[in-house]
Amino acid sequence: MQQWFAENPFEGLKDVIAAYSSLSLFYDPVRVKMHYPTSARVFDFVRSRLEEAWQKTSGVFPGVHTETLRIPVCYDDSFGQDLSFIAETNHLTKEEIIRLHTSDEYYVYMIGFLPGFAYMAEVNDKLVIPRKPIPVQVAPGSVGIAGSQTGIYPMSCPGGWQIVGRTPVSLFNPAAAVPAVLKPGDRVRFYEISREEFEMSSEERL
Repeated sequence: MQQWFAENPFEGLKDVIAAYSSLSLFYDPVRVKMHYPTSARVFDFVRSRLEEAWQKTSGVFPGVHTETLRIPVCYDDSFGQDLSFIAETNHLTKEEIIRLHTSDEYYVYMIGFLPGFAYMAEVNDKLVIPRKPIPVQVAPGSVGIAGSQTGIYPMSCPGGWQIVGRTPVSLFNPAAAVPAVLKPGDRVRFYEISREEFEMSSEERL
């Protein structure tokens, strides 16, 4: 539905934000009323557009036509500071964590928390791990796991996900025509790179 509104906007529509099971529309009611003079309330007009979007997109899943994006990750201990904790808690070796994390294809369900932060799922059951009780400072590009989700921090900030590695790829650039690389509906697969490869490809953009 988010993509439908991108292709079929109405005057006064300011933003459309998709979450796991909801869609939020932000609009200017004055502009809507000026451009669509009807006896109906602005709310009823917007609701009718939502109903139209639902009817025309029901059963249509975004992103199925796109290629799977391959994102490099360095799982070096200096980047994956929580690998040891996950290994001990889930009774795995670090090598098993890396193998499991890079074996699955992840679906981008929503963008949120930070600009360009993609919530992707689901990780292998053996990798499911709780969030940290207290957030810590996280470096940009850090790849983490929380519950059954995995994600990439696009910028430095406090975070509570368990960090397993870091990608050299820049996933958010506010100056770009399309600031966020990932969008809901995309599919992502991680692949392992060495510390040397990370340094050589630092700050790449997909």
